[in-house]
Amino acid sequence: MAADPYSILGVARSASEKDVKSAYRKLAKELHPDHNKDNPKAAERFAEVTRAYDLLSDKDKRAKFDRGEIDADGNPTMPFGGGGFGGGGFRGGQGGFRHDGGFESGDGPDLSDLFEGLFGGRGGMGGMGGMGGGRRPPPPKGANVSYRLQVPFVEAATRAAQRVTLSSGSTIELKLPPGVESGQQMRLAGKGEPGPGGPGDALITIEIAPHPFFVRDGDNIRLDLPITLEEAVNGAKVKVPTADGAVMLTVAPGSSSGRTLRLKGKGFSRKDGERGDQLVTLQIDLPADDADLKARLAGWHDGRNPRARLGA
Repeated sequence: MAADPYSILGVARSASEKDVKSAYRKLAKELHPDHNKDNPKAAERFAEVTRAYDLLSDKDKRAKFDRGEIDADGNPTMPFGGGGFGGGGFRGGQGGFRHDGGFESGDGPDLSDLFEGLFGGRGGMGGMGGMGGGRRPPPPKGANVSYRLQVPFVEAATRAAQRVTLSSGSTIELKLPPGVESGQQMRLAGKGEPGPGGPGDALITIEIAPHPFFVRDGDNIRLDLPITLEEAVNGAKVKVPTADGAVMLTVAPGSSSGRTLRLKGKGFSRKDGERGDQLVTLQIDLPADDADLKARLAGWHDGRNPRARLGA
């Protein structure tokens, strides 16, 4: 004997049609075979949930079940009308599934809007044709195809469109998502191998290539920028590379190595669509052996101890 349909859907006997439909929507989405291909128990549970909804969504069947005239499978519990099933028997099919997997147009509510697009646009409830009632399982979809796409660092930061050539030979333009990271996988529905139940998907794993001088730090980009001693002492405007092209940066007079300046909005895109910053760390680049510099510094002595704060 089948379990109580109210218990299967997790609703009270007094539940409204809207509550029953809502409970079924939630369970169907969780248990649908397209989302649980390696879980036969989920498929069995999906069939059970579908049968329960088939009964409770039909006003006539539900009323008969509540009066004890039919069981949870829709079968009469006792003869009616003097030894025959008569008019009080089970009227199979109203509001239920057709043999082609669609919905009959009985008293039950039309749920085609739920499944249209929810499970890959496979024709409403057609993907459920194999669940229960002795119907054959749906034809299998084609195989998924995996790809690995290396994206240049700068193009990942700016989310430049990427061209991908599929196994079919066709080329598509791929838009990178906000906050894209190495190892992230993108799924392109219907771009896999063909199959009797429709094509599979393309699974694209993103790899962001390293850069010669940019380093990613979360949503920010770090850059060590060499400057001359003169630029550090007197201050200067210097050209700085960014992912969006070179910009001019003001170095204040008396800047030391290790000072970090911030360029707003020049980092990686965040998931909210905004961009991080570029953090520029100044590095004073002294000449290896400059006689002129030595001559200019002759007789000059810096009596400070810049390591005092370190206890040295």
